[in-house]
Amino acid sequence: MSTPPPARILVVDDDPGLRDLLAEYLGVNGLTVEAVGDGAAMRESLASGLPDAIVLDLMLPGEDGLNLARQLRGDPASAALPILMLSARGEEIDRVVGLEVGADDYLAKPFSPRELLARLRALLRRAHNVVRVAPVTAGTVPAMTAGSMAQRHFGPFVLDLAAHRLLRDGAEIRLTSAEFDLLRAFTERPNRVLTRDTLVDLLKGFERDPFDRSIDIRVTRLRRKIETDPAKPAYVRTVRGEGYLFNPLGESA
Repeated sequence: MSTPPPARILVVDDDPGLRDLLAEYLGVNGLTVEAVGDGAAMRESLASGLPDAIVLDLMLPGEDGLNLARQLRGDPASAALPILMLSARGEEIDRVVGLEVGADDYLAKPFSPRELLARLRALLRRAHNVVRVAPVTAGTVPAMTAGSMAQRHFGPFVLDLAAHRLLRDGAEIRLTSAEFDLLRAFTERPNRVLTRDTLVDLLKGFERDPFDRSIDIRVTRLRRKIETDPAKPAYVRTVRGEGYLFNPLGESA
């Protein structure tokens, strides 16, 4: 059996010293690294092929990391690309905004290269089971058996665990790795109140501080993709003072 190629990481940071450090450290630890200094160079790299994950600095000359993250999430080709965002400030508002625009994880500078490597490996593990498949057109839901362990059904949705994608009436809804794992955690535990601490444990590898707003932000992002009215959620409901409850019957409940 052939050994899979090393994961390819794209680092986007305007600090040449940090780029060199990460390229050397991650390379020594078995990853292939390309390091660039701005958004234009990032797009040029992406045009030649998607990496397995991207390390994206928040503060960049010209286009900042938030705008670049929005572009990545808005492009179907890179919508599910794992993004680890970096910031020199490390304030909660930076973390909140970074997660809101679609980053999968967030690391404040200065940081240990070992910590960044651990976070990257967690993101890569999450994305490892993604199966690249042709787009599904409306009305062509694949044949399924009732109670299939590889698929979760709720309302008009099918969460395909094997293909790592969400379908609504046969059309694919793009999810990030973090959104997919959150939805999987909910669908595996329907009609149960899950506290934020429980979700932190279930999503190990993404969350570090159970007291920050990361879980709430991920829930908000997920609701935008599955709820008819995200302000009045039917599937992922808030249980005040306790956490969240997933109701697979949704609006028919």
